[in-house]
Parts: sequence; structure tokens; C-alpha cells
Amino acid sequence: MKLLSIIFSFRNEQEIIPELVSRVSKTVEKLNNWKYEMIFVNDDSSDSSEKLLIDLQKKYPIKIINMSRRFGNAPCILAGFDNCSGDCVIYMEADLQDPPELIPKLIEKFENGFDVVHTVRTKRLGESKLQIFLTKIAYRIINKLSYIPLPLDAGDFKLISRRAIEHIRNPHEYNPYVRGLSVWVGFKQTFVEYVLESRPAGKSKFPLFSSVGPTLEFIRGITSFSLAPLYLGIILGLITFLFSVILIFYAFYQKFIGLAVPGTTQLLISISFFSGIILITIGISSLYIARIHEQTRGRPRYIIKEIKNYKEN
Repeated sequence: MKLLSIIFSFRNEQEIIPELVSRVSKTVEKLNNWKYEMIFVNDDSSDSSEKLLIDLQKKYPIKIINMSRRFGNAPCILAGFDNCSGDCVIYMEADLQDPPELIPKLIEKFENGFDVVHTVRTKRLGESKLQIFLTKIAYRIINKLSYIPLPLDAGDFKLISRRAIEHIRNPHEYNPYVRGLSVWVGFKQTFVEYVLESRPAGKSKFPLFSSVGPTLEFIRGITSFSLAPLYLGIILGLITFLFSVILIFYAFYQKFIGLAVPGTTQLLISISFFSGIILITIGISSLYIARIHEQTRGRPRYIIKEIKNYKEN
């Protein structure tokens, strides 16, 4: 009998949790030769989510990991990886946009020898056109800049084998891009397509520009698997150098033919242009320096307040 660990990172999902647990258990209990555990990593919820899970522990194999404060999605997923026992792991969002009924297909791929099974969204229901557009652009920018081919439209809903999980945990990168690590680790990988469903209740706990939201995940994705933005600084430097040379020759030409050298306007344009380029390159470099600073401080990626285990029958 193999063990499947299903990891959920969540915050304030009291409206969703009962239905989520019910649908997951009904789906997984149909699998032959598999038992399961559900690991709920609580990202410092302020509602009744934990109380609901404690009540559900009486009936379902649920492990609750309470974080000491809000750490964000990626650290919570890693906390789940570090505290799971499964022969393979499925991690997914707790908002029921990712359908639990897809789990048997992921298990089938695993049983056919695949170590990592990505789910790819063919359609996104319940999201605005702007959100869909920005998400698609973000995935394609990260993929284009990355030195490894990252899958497009593949979010936090994947199956990963035990041996792949161990290698993902080992690097101890402070602020990792978990979606990218699942590709970086290698082994045999495949894809399963699905339709992202609308939220049945509640609202997103990760606003676009929040400190733990999609914008930070986008920056993390680029800086974790690409040095291209740093090379962009060199390219912009060369462009500005050529531009300055052209301006110098233009000034000498104006002087040679007896025309007055343009003054304030030319000066303001030049200063604004060069200042913008300098600030862009400094900003890009600062992102990478910030990641180095985070890594060298040596702080833990997360802190667990307590773990509440279920009692095995």
C-alpha cells in the first residue's frame, strides 16, 4: 500500500475547506492500493479554518501545520514538503479552482514511471480578461528568460515523486521559485491538461500587488532562473554610449557650421535619458543583490508554530 501526501497552502479558507476535504477524500478513496494524508499548511489564518480542520481530523487523515506568522505560498509549500511521508506528493491550491477529481490522472502518470506531473491550464474560468492576459504574459516572460524550459500556464498543482522531492528540498534556497524547481530537478516529466474552475466561495488571498502575491512570484521566477536581466544592463549601457557619441558628433557639427549648440532642451533630454537607463540597471542589479542578501543572512525559510497530527486508525 503506497502513501499519497496532498499538500495545501492556505489562508482564511473557512468557506472552502469542508467541500475541499470532502471532494479530495471521495476522489482518493477510489484509488486502488493507495492510502493518503492531507497536509494543510496554515499561513497564519485569522478565521475559523483551523477549528474546522481540527473537527475534520476526527474523520479524515489531516495534518495541520500552523506557521508562526504569514510567510506566503512558497514557504508553506516547502514546509509541507519537509513534513510529508508520501511515496509521492501532490500540492495544490486550497481554493478549489484546481479540481481534486484530476488526482487519479496524476497518479496514473506516476504509476507509469513519471516523477513530475505538471498540470497545464487550457482555460481559466472566473477570472477577468485583464488577469488572464497578465498571467499569460508573465508565464511567457519567465519562460523566455529562463535557462531551462519552464512549462507555460502551469501553476501550483503538481505531482512530484519522493526522490524528486528530496532533491527539491536539498538546495536550501531561501526564497525559491517552487514551480521552477520542479522542472530544474529533472527526472521524467509529463503534463496533464485541465480547466481552471471558478472559486465556489470566498476571494483570493493573494492580491496582484501584495507582498506575497503574483507580482513577487513573477520577480522570483525571473531572478531564480535567469541572468538575462543583468545582461540587459550591459546592452542598455552600450546603447547609451552610442547615443552619447552621436550627440557629441552632432554638437561638433553644429559648431562647425556656425549654428548655436542646442542648450537647455538637449541637456534636459540627455540627463533624463541617461538617468533613466542608470536607474533601470541599478534596479535590476538590486533585485539580484537582494536575493544574495536574503540567502547570506542564513534565516530559516519558515518557522512552524505547531503541528497537529491525525491519529491513524
